[in-house]
Amino acid sequence: MSDNKKQEKDFTSEVDTLLPETSSLAKAGKLQEALDKIAVLEKQTRNAADPKSTTTLVKTISEYCYNARDFDLLNSNITLLSKKHGQLKSVIQAMVEQAMGWLEDIRKKEGDKQWLQLVETLREVTEGKIFLETPRARVTLLLSRYHEDLYNKSTSTEEKRKSLETASELLSDLQVETYSSMERREKTEFILEQMRLLIAVARLKDDVAKAEGKDSLAGGDAEWVKARVGGRKVNESFLKEPENEVFIHAFRVLAMAHEFDMQDLKLKFYDLMIQHALHQSSYLDVAKYYHKVWETPSIKDDVNDKGKTALEHIVYYIVLSPHDNEQSDMLNRIYLNPALEKLQLHYNLVKCFVTRELMRWPGIIELYGEFLRATPVFSIEKRWEDMHTRVIEHNIRVVAAYYTRITLSRLTALLDLDRKQTEETIARLVVGKTIWARIDRPTEIVTFRSQRSAEDVMNDWSSDMQKLLGLVEKTWMGMNAAQAAQSRIKAS
Repeated sequence: MSDNKKQEKDFTSEVDTLLPETSSLAKAGKLQEALDKIAVLEKQTRNAADPKSTTTLVKTISEYCYNARDFDLLNSNITLLSKKHGQLKSVIQAMVEQAMGWLEDIRKKEGDKQWLQLVETLREVTEGKIFLETPRARVTLLLSRYHEDLYNKSTSTEEKRKSLETASELLSDLQVETYSSMERREKTEFILEQMRLLIAVARLKDDVAKAEGKDSLAGGDAEWVKARVGGRKVNESFLKEPENEVFIHAFRVLAMAHEFDMQDLKLKFYDLMIQHALHQSSYLDVAKYYHKVWETPSIKDDVNDKGKTALEHIVYYIVLSPHDNEQSDMLNRIYLNPALEKLQLHYNLVKCFVTRELMRWPGIIELYGEFLRATPVFSIEKRWEDMHTRVIEHNIRVVAAYYTRITLSRLTALLDLDRKQTEETIARLVVGKTIWARIDRPTEIVTFRSQRSAEDVMNDWSSDMQKLLGLVEKTWMGMNAAQAAQSRIKAS
């Protein structure tokens, strides 16, 4: 295969003379005789490095086989012509693209069997050829969709698992991020498809492992990791471009097979990332992804539906997130956003977490419990328990801010917990370096201020004395200046 050889002769006239003759032979049922005549001239054009004539002859051979509905001959000729000595790259590329254009028609009229044979032939021809990496990716996507259709139609659990895994593996083998011939948008679409199938396989394996009582290693952990790696291949700044915040076109290759769900490219990416973050119970990441969704103009402008839903979910997951600097910053920014004031209940909930006051859990249940439990987010028991935990942690931070020491009995009463739960929560916050605390069990006193060393006390005293002396000096200089001014006035 080479395109570097200089063209030695132009066979255009010979090709124009031969094609009407071979066309008559093919229509008369003498297909093999027609192909043989073309093959003789094709060898001459190939050896003379005439790309135009060779392309015309090769495409004609394929077309005659296709029109005769002899798909075995079509597959064998595609394979044979691609392996010819000195075959030009542009010729192979044109032949592959021509065959890809027939895939939809073959599937409709001849069924899946003939379609699969041609798909496998094209995958075999394109394997290992960099100049055919994009056509190979598109054909592989079609094959992946075929196996996904088998998954949807199958009734057997084992067959469903195998079909879905095959569909995912086919796409995951494509390193489309390295393809120089593929447009950036199409690369992103392929990566999102890889992530979608990986997440589907991961969920299926998790369900099977859960049903069989196996540990997480037998589930879909590997697929969840691969999905996260795939997410890192997507450039989020590229998703912010205006053309990526409107509905995307269907994959060109998918148009050959069946309709594709028209979904916003940016929204599809963050939907997949939200699924991954929820699996990991990474609530802060979920809140950040929903915030990215909410910032999309088409979503933000829809204040009564999608925009409202996105903002509500930001609130839900930001209050569910463990406290740290990033969570606190995001919580306060959402609280100050005017858009939140339109959602009075959510605004008040965020205000409870922003204000340094105790939140009694029975009061929270009374005010927000019925509404929150009716939402899909808090209908899951684990998340409602996490909400309770965040309220307790907030209360402990408030107590730590206002108390240096407090009895354990008083603290358990303020937190509406028993002694064991209180100690466990304090221990978790201390380990996480959210607060500093020590529990003196014999005296049942919790201390929230660490004992200061003599050096720390002396350093603070020295600093205070320096500030005091500086203030005295500044005052003395001011008084001297005022006295001097008064003396000049009296002298005049």
